[in-house]
Amino acid sequence: MGETSRFLLVDSRVLPEVFIKVLDAKMLLNTGKAQSVNEATRLAGISRSAFYKYKSCVHPFDEHTSGRIITLSAMLRDEAGVLSQMTAELYRCGANILTINQSVPISGVAPVSFAARIDGLNVTLDNLLLSLRKIDGVREIDVVSCE
Repeated sequence: MGETSRFLLVDSRVLPEVFIKVLDAKMLLNTGKAQSVNEATRLAGISRSAFYKYKSCVHPFDEHTSGRIITLSAMLRDEAGVLSQMTAELYRCGANILTINQSVPISGVAPVSFAARIDGLNVTLDNLLLSLRKIDGVREIDVVSCE
């Protein structure tokens, strides 16, 4: 019978230490505190082979369960500062921008899409959208998805 993946929620205190050290090494790499796998594994106190063996199987609990993600589609006037005002307002409201995709402007208007984590919002989603729509240069903005 073939092996199938099963996901478990396990208290880290009962896991072999190597799993915690793999998470530490991944965090060092993700935050830029380590510039290479070699450096991250050395700082975490594990071998590179242990890191490579478990890196795709060990994840922090909040990596897959942290809050909602919203995708927005906007049409912005092709003027300096409009996109930066949008990103500043998202930040001010507590959104964590994950991606921004902007196409080449046509007839003075650029289509832009944003994906942002919104579990840390300090305003309601409706108020976020209202404040984004008030930015001079935002022609339209729509919610594409909210997961």
